[in-house]
Amino acid sequence: MGNKKNNARRVAIQKLAQLKRTISLKDNRLKEKDRITKPKKQDPNELKVIEKPKQSSALFFSYNTQLGPPYHIILDTNFINFSIKNKLDIIKSLMDCLYAKCFPYITDCVRGELEKMGQKYKLALKIIKDKRFERLPCMHKGTYADDCIVDRVTQHKCYIVATNDKDLRRRIRKIPGVPIMNVSQSKYTIERMGDSFD
Repeated sequence: MGNKKNNARRVAIQKLAQLKRTISLKDNRLKEKDRITKPKKQDPNELKVIEKPKQSSALFFSYNTQLGPPYHIILDTNFINFSIKNKLDIIKSLMDCLYAKCFPYITDCVRGELEKMGQKYKLALKIIKDKRFERLPCMHKGTYADDCIVDRVTQHKCYIVATNDKDLRRRIRKIPGVPIMNVSQSKYTIERMGDSFD
C-alpha cells in the first residue's frame, strides 16, 4: 500500500518538474508570433466597425417579394384530412381564404403518409391525385413529412404551409417569413401574413 503512494507521489513530482521546464510564453527565446503580448488599450473615441451577416429579405413579410399572388401552398396530411371531415373543397377554399389564385403542392412524403394510412384515407389519396395538385419530389430517405416541409420552407420562403399539426406549426413559427394556414370553424384561416398582401 505504501509502495503505491510513493509511486504516485514520484509521478506527480515528475509531472510538476516537466511543467517547470516548459518555456514561458513571455520568454525572449520565443519567436514574435508565438509570444504573448499585452493587448493595446483601445481609444474610446475610435470608430468601431461591426460586420453583421446580411439577412434574406424574405425573412420579413413587408420585403418578401417571393410571397405574393399566385400563392404556393404546401399541404400537410392532417390538413387534407381536416378538409375532408369539414367537407371543404381544398382549391376553392384556398382561393376564398387568400382572395387570389393558389397552387397547392403535395410532397412525396405526404403522399407516402397517406398511402401508409390504408383504406380509411382512400378519399384523401384520390383527391391529391388530381392534376391541379402539383407534386414536389423528395430527395431524402423516409416518409416523415414534418421534417421535409420544414427543410423545404427554410430553403425557399415562397411557400405558405397548410397544416393543423400543433408540433409542425410550432416549428414553422420559429422560421421568420413563413405564413401558416389551418382549418378552424369549418373554414380556412391564415395565421400570419404580410401587410402588403392582406
